[in-house]
Amino acid sequence: MKINDVIKTKGTTVITARSDSSVAELVALLNEHRIGAVVITDDGKSVTGIAGERDVVQALGRYGASALDRSIGEIMGTEIHTCGPDDEIEAVAGSMTEHRARHLPVIESGRYVAIVSIGDIVKSRIDQLQAEREHLVNYLHG
Repeated sequence: MKINDVIKTKGTTVITARSDSSVAELVALLNEHRIGAVVITDDGKSVTGIAGERDVVQALGRYGASALDRSIGEIMGTEIHTCGPDDEIEAVAGSMTEHRARHLPVIESGRYVAIVSIGDIVKSRIDQLQAEREHLVNYLHG
């Protein structure tokens, strides 16, 4: 299976923010959309960074409540790991594990087209295993 298969099921909605937005705005987006991370883009095309729950918690630990007034650019992760729609799910899962990344922007032709989370990858793999199991059971009992 490929990342494109995950995207077909999940959809291509990507919640974004600008790096000059406040951390309070980031928290509001995470809460509103019930997501773990937001793609940071200043031009609406390329990925500047990713900011998520971990970044917020680390900023609160470092700066206290004043972290909410800082810009997302000050707290976001700038080491960006990405994948493409034709990448194999197993390879992406390995990359996410290796880099401890819970969210990867999906890049096609230099633009972000979707985002996948480790939860999306795990769900896809479980669905695939369930389908294989059902196929084998039907084959044996069919």
